[in-house]
Amino acid sequence: MKQEFELVAKTFQGLEEVLAKELTELGASNIEIGNRMVAFTGDKEMLYKANFCLRTAIRILKPIKHFKAQTADEVYDNVKAIEWEEYLDTNKSFAVDSVVFSNEFRHSKFVAYKVKDAIADYFRDKTGERPSVRLNKPDVLLNIHVAEDKCTLSLDSSGESLHRRGYRQEAVEAPLNEVLAAGMILMTGWKGECDLIDPMCGSGTIPIEAALIARNIAPGVFRKEFAFEKWNDFDQDLFDSIYNDDSNEREFTHKIYGYDNNPKANEIAVRNVKAAGLSKDIELKIQAFQQFEQPKEKSIIITNPPYGERISTDDLLGLYKMIGERLKHAFVGNDAWILSYRDECFDEIGLKPSIKTPLYNGALECQFRKYQMFDGKYKAFRSDNEGKEFKPRKEESRRPRRNGDKPESKRGFKKDFDGKKKFGEKKEAGDKKFGDKKFEGKKRFEGKREGKKSFGDRKRENRKTGDFKNKPRKFEDKRNNNE
Repeated sequence: MKQEFELVAKTFQGLEEVLAKELTELGASNIEIGNRMVAFTGDKEMLYKANFCLRTAIRILKPIKHFKAQTADEVYDNVKAIEWEEYLDTNKSFAVDSVVFSNEFRHSKFVAYKVKDAIADYFRDKTGERPSVRLNKPDVLLNIHVAEDKCTLSLDSSGESLHRRGYRQEAVEAPLNEVLAAGMILMTGWKGECDLIDPMCGSGTIPIEAALIARNIAPGVFRKEFAFEKWNDFDQDLFDSIYNDDSNEREFTHKIYGYDNNPKANEIAVRNVKAAGLSKDIELKIQAFQQFEQPKEKSIIITNPPYGERISTDDLLGLYKMIGERLKHAFVGNDAWILSYRDECFDEIGLKPSIKTPLYNGALECQFRKYQMFDGKYKAFRSDNEGKEFKPRKEESRRPRRNGDKPESKRGFKKDFDGKKKFGEKKEAGDKKFGDKKFEGKKRFEGKREGKKSFGDRKRENRKTGDFKNKPRKFEDKRNNNE
């Protein structure tokens, strides 16, 4: 029987339930939702799959020891007591990342130093030598999390953040994080059942993540490496079988459109889409939102307009007023989802949202709002859709606590490893289980496109070079032979 162990998937605030659903579909056990994290259990195969397949996880941690400490010496003693030969040797480098929310330990780097000292002294006492510390791409990356006197020491199995998929060739100013983009798409319930449009697509993050979701292509296929590949117990054959398995991919018969009025952004988006090998699924064009016309096919809009924070605009409120006008007159019969920051911007859209969901874009507490563009009178629309998903969600009941301007403040992370709730359990009396509410419009694809080539034909060793353009396993070579 395969050995299962504790695992933790970190994510952005507001995406915890989406991540929990992903883990359920992946086959994880004992799923518990916390703040910006989801705890679960699984074996080595699940650890590899979590890194390779999850779209809304930032990193996957494997806890190796839980302990209580009120002083730096207690941290040192507990860490030094671990049998470190299982994870390290003197020929390997390591680094320690720390997250601290405690009145006892006011400086996170100080805690990291004590962990490093304990590991170095452990090996020095036993062998006379010590492993080296290397901040840039160490062989073993450790994470120490402290909440008051509760400490959790973990192996970081991901290394570089999982939002760095590997397909991005270049970015525009203030690009949307890939994990956040994927989470937004999954929250809408869209999995390829109709056309998808991003009328302000920038460098193409939403269209690319949408195409990966529509075809069910694992986001990890672009990555050069994961941290677990340097672990002592790394199973190359097991990971190869996961990496080359394309049995769950599916056909996508619709289209994804990305528009932007900036020619430079369009150039960058084209390069990113080609690097991801998705040019047959995504159509990009230089077009201002003012020129947006009613699509011929059933469509959904998912977009992230400027907020006036990192990207400035001459007339921010006028931009949002124009967005509302275009939606009312050129998107009838469809749904639009918009992520933005300022209430006054949403007010200018002039439409009543059916869903308001708090999401954090970096340090900004934003909202992700759904607008149902019906044809006719509002009251008639409400009457025709009685009992359907239209009643606005009370944002107060789901709003995350404010963090000030810091995404990793005490108030936001203090209960990461405490206060987890069992996935599927009711949060409060009367609340529905997360698993009871199916993502709308979900449709299972059966069968494969005739003549489709397998991703498994690609040679895994080409991944190490990072040169996607000329490798036989690159998507564009397999999927874009007509470009």
